[in-house]
Amino acid sequence: MFYDETKVYLKAGDGGDGCMSFLRQKYMPNGGPNGGNGGRGGNVVLRGDENISDLRAFHFKKHWKARNGEPGRGSDQNGKAGDSCILNLPLGTQVREVDSEQILCELLQHNQEIMILGGGKGGRGNATFKSSTNQTPRQFTEGKRGTEGDFVFTLKTIADVGLVGFPNAGKSTLLNTLTKATPKVASYPFTTLVPTVGVIEYPEDFSSITMADIPGLIEGAAENRGLGHRFLRHVERCRLILYLLDMACNDHRDPCEDFNHLQRELFEYDPRLAQKPFLVVANKCDEPSSLGNFNLFKKKFPKIRPLLVSAILEDGLDQLRRELAARLK
Repeated sequence: MFYDETKVYLKAGDGGDGCMSFLRQKYMPNGGPNGGNGGRGGNVVLRGDENISDLRAFHFKKHWKARNGEPGRGSDQNGKAGDSCILNLPLGTQVREVDSEQILCELLQHNQEIMILGGGKGGRGNATFKSSTNQTPRQFTEGKRGTEGDFVFTLKTIADVGLVGFPNAGKSTLLNTLTKATPKVASYPFTTLVPTVGVIEYPEDFSSITMADIPGLIEGAAENRGLGHRFLRHVERCRLILYLLDMACNDHRDPCEDFNHLQRELFEYDPRLAQKPFLVVANKCDEPSSLGNFNLFKKKFPKIRPLLVSAILEDGLDQLRRELAARLK
């Protein structure tokens, strides 16, 4: 299972109560107040972690709480502050408050930390109330409660290139040959059920490009059909969209219609996706029927310069690597 959205309850620590105490020692009959302050409650802090891939830790544990502050004690001893609750989340996580539906923050960088809930302030001990007119104060204050609430964590994959196509177009095979990723490859639709991110390395200039294999879309995905919104949101943060088309038409599909449908689904989900730069890659050039379909596609879309490749034979992949580098660097 791939967990990319979950609802959690978070609570910051309560502040410790202040203490009411008086000094009692031999030969010091008028010792005075010495009650300490309570410690502050711990905060709830979110931290981005590039080593985490999904939200499974928060799917199985829904409640997270920071430590309460310790109460004050006599002899002017202040309570210890509560430890913060630090939650490590995968990069690309969006945090939304359930009640207001407001997006509070997004974690986009490794080790980025955001305090989402503040701990309660500690109470005052009676020693802080001492004055020239109130030398034996008997008042103290209780600690404040820490803030709490219900939140939704939503993961949106961060990658340079989003690999989009209909089922069985060869996305997993292309990602497997271009990168070190090992997505499941098989000759049936919907082989990929979770987004997979691979890295295309360029040793000549010590750079790299990340590519995400988005699970196969179907017509009506923008209306939440099939895998629907669950995986369309993983395209939002990609800098470049790579449309992978099956030029062999083994499933009696039309590459031209496939391209129109894919663009329409992305636009209906979020019109901003239509503004992103894109690249069209025609796969399965090793099949006899692919060249004719490729020429028909170029005739129907004269402004688009598609690349003809065979992911399984690794034909045309060097040119694809160069084109991706030119587009993104």
